[in-house]
Amino acid sequence: MATPALPSPATAVAPLPVQRSRGYWAASAMRFTQDPVAVCAALAVLLLIALAVFGPWLAPADPYQSSMLKRLKPIGTEGLLLGSDELGRDMLSRLIVGARLSLFIGITPVLLAFIIGAVIGIVAGYAGGLVNTAIMRTIDVFYAFPSVLLAIALSGILGAGLVNSLISLTIVFIPQIARVAESVTTQVRTRDYVEAARASGAGAFSIVRVHVLGNVLGPIFVYATSLIAVSMILASGLSFLGLGVKPPEPEWGLMLNTLRTAMYVQPWVAALPGVMIFITSISFNLLSDGLRSAMDNKS
Repeated sequence: MATPALPSPATAVAPLPVQRSRGYWAASAMRFTQDPVAVCAALAVLLLIALAVFGPWLAPADPYQSSMLKRLKPIGTEGLLLGSDELGRDMLSRLIVGARLSLFIGITPVLLAFIIGAVIGIVAGYAGGLVNTAIMRTIDVFYAFPSVLLAIALSGILGAGLVNSLISLTIVFIPQIARVAESVTTQVRTRDYVEAARASGAGAFSIVRVHVLGNVLGPIFVYATSLIAVSMILASGLSFLGLGVKPPEPEWGLMLNTLRTAMYVQPWVAALPGVMIFITSISFNLLSDGLRSAMDNKS
């Protein structure tokens, strides 16, 4: 009886197909798209940004045109879909056009604080020693004051106005971002690849640019995203108190201030700017949570 021929080693084991692993950012994007809440929040943020960019062309009426005959019309009035304010101006148009100024005041201070605070925190975290102590003890001084009181105090000192509001909010957020940047950088600078780069003779600037920035900017960016919601609320609060944007600009916080006397006459119309502030804040908060979960290597 003939024995069956054994397969050759070349045909016995079939080679496995080579699979290229996803990079960090591709894997983070994949995890982000699998989170429906984060995707909905991102779509809401994109819609708000679209309103801010194309608002003047999307507004159905002139947001500055007043008419005492149309003042405080209810929601659903013909020609005034969301009613009118205390001067008879179209609320829908003012809410749409106001998205540009409201988002600008909310995002710009965080963006400026992100740049300045990240530089301060990375320098303090990488340098360590007396440099770290001097910088971080100075930063700690700002933590003696709550963010709201500090923003109001700075705006009161500088005076009302758009530019002064941006400066005040930027100063408020710089210490918070700098502390996060310093904490993350302190952890990264002790890693093996940083020690190896330092042992090979690389300069401090090269180490920070090549090995540190790529590992610390992600967490700092995620934290800065969560501050946009706080910035929106603080900026609206400053405008509500008369320390921010001046009339007749359609800014949501200022609209809440001017409509507060109409709360008992047309409460739904008076609440519309607050609804827009709430939607924007919760969207940025959910977006920040989604980014944090997606960028977590352990998830």
